[in-house]
Amino acid sequence: MKFAGMLVWICFACCTLNVRAQDPNRQQLPDSIKLLDRESLELRENDSIIVSDTITPASRGDSDPLRNRVDSIIQITSSDALFAPAYLFKPSPRKAVIYSAIFPGLGQIYNRKYWKLPIVYGGFVGLTYAITWNNGYYRDYLGAYQDIMDDNPDTNRWHDMLPYGRDPETTDITWFTGVLQQRKDYYRYYRDLSIIATVGLYLVAIVDAYVDAQLFDFDISPDLSLHVAPTIFKEDLSLVNGNSACGVQWSFSF
Repeated sequence: MKFAGMLVWICFACCTLNVRAQDPNRQQLPDSIKLLDRESLELRENDSIIVSDTITPASRGDSDPLRNRVDSIIQITSSDALFAPAYLFKPSPRKAVIYSAIFPGLGQIYNRKYWKLPIVYGGFVGLTYAITWNNGYYRDYLGAYQDIMDDNPDTNRWHDMLPYGRDPETTDITWFTGVLQQRKDYYRYYRDLSIIATVGLYLVAIVDAYVDAQLFDFDISPDLSLHVAPTIFKEDLSLVNGNSACGVQWSFSF
């Protein structure tokens, strides 16, 4: 009996110890889960912060060496400086217009279209000569016309305009006055026309410099071409009795 009682007491003690040993584990399990969750959250937050720190400099672009190097490479691939090397030179339309406006032909020099300079300067030289020549004759006939119209006998510049062999005493004054007026108006008209042409050439030089700079690197592909070929045009049989005509067909490839 004593032995049986001792066994019962030992079993009861073991069960009690087992329950006490299991209860703390059951109470600590949620706490451990919370602790693990907090640790994982902190790890995730730290990871996200690290990732954001690594992305932020690249997004700014000012502290990224790779981006700065790419920008520097792009900047040195072309230059609009006047004395830049040929393989880097790309003219600026704004500078071309300014240079051409300051001095005619300077825009063509900036664009390195030197073959256009004889055309530009030849036009200005020719128009300048036309202005000078017409203005000289206009002033001569204007002075003669003013002298013949006044009543002062001392002003007789119109005598120098008489045809060879004419005598001022026997010349019809009315007729010669009309001649002087006609010649005066004639040379004034062409003088003014030459001035307008000079201004027009000046503007054309500016526009040409701008277009050359704008289309400096325009690639003309071989596909941009015009094809001309003979063809036969057949008319509708319901309208005309099957007539046909020969012609030329123009086609553009672009």
